[in-house]
Amino acid sequence: MRTSHFARSIAVAAGLLLAATSATPTLAVALPQAPNCQVLPPSNVWNRRVDRLPVRADSDVLTASIGVDRPLHPDFSSIDGGGYGIPYNVVGRNEATHTVTFTWPDESDAGPYPIPAEPRIEGGSDRHILIVDRARCRLYELFAAQRLAGAWQAGSGASYDLDSNALRPRGWTSADAAGLPILPGLARYDEVAAGAIRHALRFTALQTRRGYLYPARHFASDSNDQTLPPMGLRIRLKASVDISGFGPQSRVVLRALKRYGMILADNGSPWYVTGAPDPGWDDDDLHGLGDITGADFEAVDTRTLRNGTP
Repeated sequence: MRTSHFARSIAVAAGLLLAATSATPTLAVALPQAPNCQVLPPSNVWNRRVDRLPVRADSDVLTASIGVDRPLHPDFSSIDGGGYGIPYNVVGRNEATHTVTFTWPDESDAGPYPIPAEPRIEGGSDRHILIVDRARCRLYELFAAQRLAGAWQAGSGASYDLDSNALRPRGWTSADAAGLPILPGLARYDEVAAGAIRHALRFTALQTRRGYLYPARHFASDSNDQTLPPMGLRIRLKASVDISGFGPQSRVVLRALKRYGMILADNGSPWYVTGAPDPGWDDDDLHGLGDITGADFEAVDTRTLRNGTP
């Protein structure tokens, strides 16, 4: 039975209280525009710390294939549009819904999708649209979305119950190559302004292998080269990296990368970490993240990490 609006509010509040009193916080991450909706349960792997998990035996090989000399790049900024970050939309119960025609319908959720009249869309070729229905606590995501002759089309699309740990079927894509939701992995300014990001971030690598690790469900490669990273690989910033000299916004991002790490979710430029554009970002501060390189990261052994487990 679906959680009631009141019960969900209590659950989110309880997660916040536990985070304030526990040495290893469990937190129900929420959006300011939808405070009664958690961004997946606290027990979801996106919201779980990995700073105490072991390093993978092939960590050096995998980080080398992504690029040990390549800098960390914040793929988000204060500029909304033009490819700088992936924005998201929040709608209410009465938002009009639309049928979407998909290029890959067999691996897409049929919908309908509550697309606003003038949605915020990611710039560039990927044209992601992310939508949170705050009344139903449901997330909708589209890839390569466009409106032609008044009708919506997209490459693929997925819908998620934000109260659920359910994964997509094995082998299914989503609006992302790894078959994962995008919103839970975005760096958001509201979190940084509050002093902490309490979930893993999303990142890309230039080349990936034909395979995926939990919680990913899909690969986007024809290569069986085992030196290449699989989709779903969890990477964290090494505990030994000194972040004290970075700007205040960069320090919050880097602290999250030490505690929660980042999940490989798509093919793209190496070490590009994804966020939502916001005028509050200090682009000069974020530029300092480029002082971190692939040599500062390690791959995490996540074989014991599963949704809903301690």
